[in-house]
Amino acid sequence: MRRILIVGNSGGGKSTLARRLGEKLGLPVVHLDVLFWKPGWVESDRDEYRAKVVAALAAPDWICDGNFTSTFGLRMSLSDTIIWIDRPRWLCLFRAIRRAVTYRRGGRPDMAEGCDEKIDFDFYGFILTYDRKVRPKLEAALAEHGGHARLVRLTTDRETAAFLAQA
Repeated sequence: MRRILIVGNSGGGKSTLARRLGEKLGLPVVHLDVLFWKPGWVESDRDEYRAKVVAALAAPDWICDGNFTSTFGLRMSLSDTIIWIDRPRWLCLFRAIRRAVTYRRGGRPDMAEGCDEKIDFDFYGFILTYDRKVRPKLEAALAEHGGHARLVRLTTDRETAAFLAQA
């Protein structure tokens, strides 16, 4: 495992696993939110964002976490391991709200500078509609671009802890 992609619903634990796995394996971590968002929650231009992803993943080893369906194919084709954190929507929503409360006075370590946590009902709507809107795109991208990689699907905290322990 030298090029690891972590995908799944927001609030599912992608960034936490990426940080912990990065520490354990000594690999650099690429948080897509850091590449995409500009201060004040301003979105990057699509071409600018894609160029940042290409540059970050040109390194020989990395762990990359994030959804961003526009780069699924690129990221999956470069990965040797794809970890899909597949948690229930209610749990992801709860964790996202808890995260907003925890980091309400500043940014979190896996987010771009100047993007402080906030209560965001549009974001929570994304979490609630993930299975209908994003999951089919993820499954299609896995089928098209991820067949060469080891796929690890983690559905519980216990499975995640066991995976991390044996990594």
